Amino acid sequence: MTTAQATILTRTPPLRSKLPAVGTTIFTVMSTLALEKGAVNLGQGFPDFECDPLLVNAVTDAMTRGLNQYPPMTGVPVLREAIASKLQQLHGKTYNPNTEITVTAGATQAIITAILAVVHPGDEVIVLEPCYDSYVPNIELAGGVAVRVPLTPGSFRPDFDKISAAINSKTRAILINTPHNPSATVWTREDMLRLEEILAPTDVLLISDEVYEHMVFDAAQGRVHESAARFAGLAARAFIVSSFGKTYHVTGWKVGYVAAPAPLTTEFRKVHQFNVFTVNTPVQYGLASYMADPKPYLDLPAFYQRKRDLFREGLAKTRFKLLPSEGSYFQCVDISEATDMNEADFCKWLTTEIGVAAIPLSAFYGDGFDQRVVRFCFAKKDETLNLAIERLAKL
Repeated sequence: MTTAQATILTRTPPLRSKLPAVGTTIFTVMSTLALEKGAVNLGQGFPDFECDPLLVNAVTDAMTRGLNQYPPMTGVPVLREAIASKLQQLHGKTYNPNTEITVTAGATQAIITAILAVVHPGDEVIVLEPCYDSYVPNIELAGGVAVRVPLTPGSFRPDFDKISAAINSKTRAILINTPHNPSATVWTREDMLRLEEILAPTDVLLISDEVYEHMVFDAAQGRVHESAARFAGLAARAFIVSSFGKTYHVTGWKVGYVAAPAPLTTEFRKVHQFNVFTVNTPVQYGLASYMADPKPYLDLPAFYQRKRDLFREGLAKTRFKLLPSEGSYFQCVDISEATDMNEADFCKWLTTEIGVAAIPLSAFYGDGFDQRVVRFCFAKKDETLNLAIERLAKL
């Protein structure tokens, strides 16, 4: 082999990154640090307990019955029918399982597919900060422009005057998330009606991230999940996204779905068939079988509310100021009375010195806005939460 040949074979061509500002996510950074330091990981949002054995049995049964080959691109019919039935029962909205429901490889894939399907270069997409870290890169990969509108600092309620002011002739879509990650706020009926009113005279599409739909607390106070499916003016323009991983404690299975009007679903599926094509067959059949009993998702709010209350009771003994946790499995705290450090430095210190990992809210803002608030995840065993509380009491 000549020197020239060796050079040709070993040279990696340079690339111009499509996401030059993107590095390792804060979730990976904090989880790696937690593992290194032996810390209780309340940073990344996943359970440390097992799912219902009946669900595992249902998937295993599907495997042993030979349901292991490609399913339909759109998802197995029995699962799409179960999803449509659930949406009808919970929200009174009828979706055609053949033309308006698509099974996806988790909610993250669902969101990027929706964005790729409808956003053209130069289109603007409104995101409400703080927001989940995949939203903006998804928009940029589609050639779109992310327009960041802040939720109200402190309360994290939507500021509809700012949302309305951000809409113009270039606006293609708005992305909302309720229950909200990271703040744990839940949009009210009045919020959804206001959004419906603002969007009514426009052609702006809605991508509604509802992965924590079954984690809305304090039902006795009248709080419920107000899905975009409940509002005709929103449902007609919405991709509604949800996650079986979040609902059934199986985040590693990466299965979710999108419900959308047929014209939107048609465009969604054009992209879906080429970026994923289809989703794990036996898991789909197992989920469909398990969904026959609504009790697991109907009982989920009480399940997580008990964990929330346990965790909040313990945190009340620390120097943290607790923010409301209306939904999701997150609890945010104000650290102003506990430290002079910024959010990111405090989270690293907390992981290293106290042995509990959290996530800085500044990681959910494009400009790193620091309001002295960090996020904990309480989707953990009681013993995990109690150990974290014991360590945090040292603050």
